[in-house]
Amino acid sequence: MLAGFRFIEAPRRLRAFVRAHEASLILLAAVIGTIGGLVVAAMGAAVLKLHEWLFAIPAGEHLSSQDKVDSLRAILVPSIGGLLLGGAFLLLLRWRPAREVDPIEANALHGGRMSFRGSIIVALQTVWSSGVGASVGLEAGYTQLASGLGASIGRGFHLRRADQRIMVGCGAAAAIAGAFGAPLAGAFYAFELVIGGYTSASLTPVGVSAVIGYLIAHNFLPMSLGVAVGPFGVVFSHDLAIAALLGLFAALTGIGIMCGVALCEAALTSIKIGPPVRLAVGGLCVGLLALVTPQVMSSGHGALFYSGLVTMTVGMTATAFLLKSLASIISLGSGFRGGLFFATLFLGALGGRLFAAGFDFAWPGLDLNPNIYAVIGMSALSASVIGGPLTMSFIALESTGNLWLTSAVLIAVIISTQITRELFGYSFATWRMHLRGETIRSAADVGWIRDLTVRSMMRPETVTVDSTMPMGEFREKFPLGSKSQVIAVDTEGRYAGLALVAEAYTPEASEITNLDSILHYKDVVLHPAMNIQQAIAVFDAAEAEMLAVVEADGEKRAVGVLSEAHAMRRYAEESERRRREVVGEV
Repeated sequence: MLAGFRFIEAPRRLRAFVRAHEASLILLAAVIGTIGGLVVAAMGAAVLKLHEWLFAIPAGEHLSSQDKVDSLRAILVPSIGGLLLGGAFLLLLRWRPAREVDPIEANALHGGRMSFRGSIIVALQTVWSSGVGASVGLEAGYTQLASGLGASIGRGFHLRRADQRIMVGCGAAAAIAGAFGAPLAGAFYAFELVIGGYTSASLTPVGVSAVIGYLIAHNFLPMSLGVAVGPFGVVFSHDLAIAALLGLFAALTGIGIMCGVALCEAALTSIKIGPPVRLAVGGLCVGLLALVTPQVMSSGHGALFYSGLVTMTVGMTATAFLLKSLASIISLGSGFRGGLFFATLFLGALGGRLFAAGFDFAWPGLDLNPNIYAVIGMSALSASVIGGPLTMSFIALESTGNLWLTSAVLIAVIISTQITRELFGYSFATWRMHLRGETIRSAADVGWIRDLTVRSMMRPETVTVDSTMPMGEFREKFPLGSKSQVIAVDTEGRYAGLALVAEAYTPEASEITNLDSILHYKDVVLHPAMNIQQAIAVFDAAEAEMLAVVEADGEKRAVGVLSEAHAMRRYAEESERRRREVVGEV
């Protein structure tokens, strides 16, 4: 799953130079930033060209910014496109049965190792999904391919684990900076969502990659992020307080969208239809929604610039908000590839306008500026679904240049993020991992914990005794001080318990005839595949200082022993080692 592509190794001397000089990472980051910018430009141009061909719209225009789309094309293109994507999925499943790893999971569990070939597949699926009109964002494909290329470059130079994770973050930073025209947002997207934290060692590489990615993308495919809402006017003190309330509504809406995707996916899976039919049904539903308003199609990036957005009535805004939400839920739930970043920005802008209109109806004297609340809602909803409160705040700052408005945005995204964490606990990316059985909630590096297994820490134990051995024979075979504990097995060689040698020499043991009477932890064992956290939890629950390690194959064959003291020492050593790597001390 992680190999996938036979990466090209750099010459040995060059590898040694890069590993020895921290500044050399900046040069690699610049290369990754260039690649990330080109990825954004190429994928963006490909989707625009697909929209032009498939929907017969003017060259260079966005599908979601159209006043109307040909009805027949609106229905047929997503349906047939979904059918083709589903057929391709079945072919790929035979060729590559493993699931592809995204940047967050790669950095959290695999030390920044990603499949290059798998990243290309995901990027192509994302381009096709958005190109046929499915309501998904391209940012998932941008970050997947750019980060996958960054990971391959890092592996080619045999970088340390911490540096390898930074290279993945550099790819994501370049992609987001180029896609949204926001270098600061791109850098903090990498820090908050892909690397899992900010350090002085990661600041320069990620920052350089983000800036270069922005410059390259906008040189080849000029675009800018913003909402066509006109002048903002003055941000009053009451706007700061009301922004907190909007953050609450944004969090609840974001949780609803994320749960909606999961419910849609579960519902379509339960009726047991294959991927081609499921995707065709999803595409048909999106096409039918597009007959009401084309703004539901594709990522919604163009809809942010839709000239009619400012003049839309409250009813039209509510309709667009509801239908775009449904289209995004159906698209992702049915299996189209993509993300929710672009979609939530558009939905948040619509939701902010609806919130301002509703607040004015309840409290007419305030006369809230809908343009201001469109930006606040845009950032708050994205913060709930995507995560990264600082990322969303910088998007608002870089797209508006208004510091007071950014202050209101910051309040809203803090409230939105905190409520989402308290009530739901996941972003959209980690929620999808949770549904697959993973427990991670961020990109913080926990992969080393899974690599630190009981098998790697245990002391192999080949000496065993029969659990029915007489005590006298046991004392003869194991004099006091010869061993601290011995594994006892039954007549079939299965683990029966742990005998403490010192206990066999206590006065109480003089009246015991068989070893079985002094065996401990008969039903409490460790398994070789357990990681350090699981092992420590077993030690704590059993209040044990030493446990046997038993194969989990049903035969209960003992293979070693592990002490709590040794496990804790190894955990502390690895924790310190990772800390030193993160802050650049090694």
